[in-house]
Amino acid sequence: MNNRIRTDIAHNARVWNYWLGGKDNYPVDRAVGDQVVAFHPGIGEVARADRAFLGRAVTRLAAGEGVRQFLDVGTGLPTADNTHEVAQRIAPDARIVYVDNDPIVLTHARALLTSAPEGVTAYVDADARDPERIVAAAGETLDLSRPVAVLLLGILNFVPDTGEARRVVRTLMDAVPSGSFLVLTHPTLDPELGGEANEAAMAFWNENATPPITARTREEFTSFFEGLELLEPGIVSCSRWGAPEAAAVAQFGAVGRKP
Repeated sequence: MNNRIRTDIAHNARVWNYWLGGKDNYPVDRAVGDQVVAFHPGIGEVARADRAFLGRAVTRLAAGEGVRQFLDVGTGLPTADNTHEVAQRIAPDARIVYVDNDPIVLTHARALLTSAPEGVTAYVDADARDPERIVAAAGETLDLSRPVAVLLLGILNFVPDTGEARRVVRTLMDAVPSGSFLVLTHPTLDPELGGEANEAAMAFWNENATPPITARTREEFTSFFEGLELLEPGIVSCSRWGAPEAAAVAQFGAVGRKP
């Protein structure tokens, strides 16, 4: 793995940070981010909707389902209301493990490693495509005999092979017990969600930034939840999960429970 931080090519974590109004980005990220917005003016709304979904999903799982352990894979750069902040506001004893393999994120990990005194927050430097390593490292902080919420928000789109992406999900969910949850978001070209606007933006991204991104259909997204029980409202635009009146964005969101 190359840990050198490239400042000459746009990077998804920094561009996403730019769209969310953060300051952890470089001129190249802002330039590419602005050009993607030119292709897809609503992309900033997608980023904000994905972040808001995180807050609603973690709130529901912590407050409504009693979940006290969270494994957040593909963390990205810290912004407001990170997983540990949302969870520990409800349950100060919540334990959170963040996972990312991005050197940019790693340098900011100390901002994620704060925790309520009663709880724990840890950071694992690992690639999402190495779920076995993630499970082994997470087990040092989380009790894998008790329910865990596994979060993969906007990360499987960076695993181009759908079979490999399914293997990642299967491996992670096989490692956690009954009563655990899978929380996913994923971009799509589905016209019902306005996904045609993603096509030109994704093509530009893949030519000018890293890592390359892959959209998936509703059927492909649904396949990640095989063997799980979807929580209401099922598979919807992530902006409408827990906020049914919100405008749709071209990003699926769903939460499934392991029976």
